[in-house]
Amino acid sequence: MIKRLVITTFLLVEYFSGQVPLRRGYFVQYYLELHIRLTYLFFCLKEKSQDCMYLQYCKVCQSYKAPRSHHCRKCNRCVMKMDHHCPWINNCCGYQNHASFTLFLLLAPLGCIHASFIFVMTMYTQLYNRISFGWSSVKIDMSAAKRDPRPIIPFGLSAFAASLFALGLALGTTIAVGMLFIIQMKVILTNKTSIESWIEEKAKDRIQYYQTGETFIFPYDMGSKWKNFKQVFTWSGIPEGDGLDWPVRDGCHQYSLTIEQLKQKADKRVRSVRYRAVEDYSGVCCPVTKGVKTFFTTPCTEEPRISLSKGDLILATRGLKHWMYGEKNLDSAADGGVRERGWFPRKCVEKCQYDSETDQPVDGEKKNR
Repeated sequence: MIKRLVITTFLLVEYFSGQVPLRRGYFVQYYLELHIRLTYLFFCLKEKSQDCMYLQYCKVCQSYKAPRSHHCRKCNRCVMKMDHHCPWINNCCGYQNHASFTLFLLLAPLGCIHASFIFVMTMYTQLYNRISFGWSSVKIDMSAAKRDPRPIIPFGLSAFAASLFALGLALGTTIAVGMLFIIQMKVILTNKTSIESWIEEKAKDRIQYYQTGETFIFPYDMGSKWKNFKQVFTWSGIPEGDGLDWPVRDGCHQYSLTIEQLKQKADKRVRSVRYRAVEDYSGVCCPVTKGVKTFFTTPCTEEPRISLSKGDLILATRGLKHWMYGEKNLDSAADGGVRERGWFPRKCVEKCQYDSETDQPVDGEKKNR
């Protein structure tokens, strides 16, 4: 029964997120999402054109992003109420499959606990039948059982080693996935996603940095854990709402979060620093020719690396001790094209001396001091 539940929730998470791509064959779902996107774009441009100033525009999808939506560079699409991209299911956790994903995180440890119990009882039974107690020693004979007749399935040394290895995997999966389940439940009970929790943290940092005196209130927290829980989990299995309009708490409106995101993007442009590439970089994850420290301190993230050629201009927004993250200045980006962003080694660039935007340190440098 537990195995069937795990497989069912895995399939639900695998094939449904905020938007299903066309390559999976869900034509009806794809055109439904396309209709919603065009309707939302028409709503912004025709009925309430003043609302467009509060929305973010996705240059990849060529459309406005609904509140709580984010673009996934892995799936190459915008996902409604995106939480994160999960590489294990090769899909995003979003508006349509958030509940199924959380149930999968609950049922997978339960299945592993059930398997661990079977492994433990099997090894205990087989070892108990092979133990010989002496006056000063305890001997284990794995060749044959001493008390019971020969078992239907032979349990030798190789079977014992395989059972012990499988027990370790089951216990490790239980701990790792169980921790992910706890993290997901914490954000669900506050009606947030992992991305929105990070946005809220950056909002506090921005307010503290500029000493504006304003207070950021997360608009989608209903103030009750039960109400927040019902926003994700329903008896029908279909999440509440349409993924575009969300109930908000008193004193907030639909665009409170997107306005904060626009403020953070403007703040990032102000704090950014312009650098010039002095060495070529191929864009590999762990460059061997850039030093031992650069090789071993490569960022453990799925964010891409960008290749550099000598003379390229890069606008850095954050950084580590030996790595930096920024955006390469391209001619197509100025014309509204796709921008190239990613990590690159710090030793490959040098700070531009005559640039008005470089008077302030990189955000990552400031935090590392």
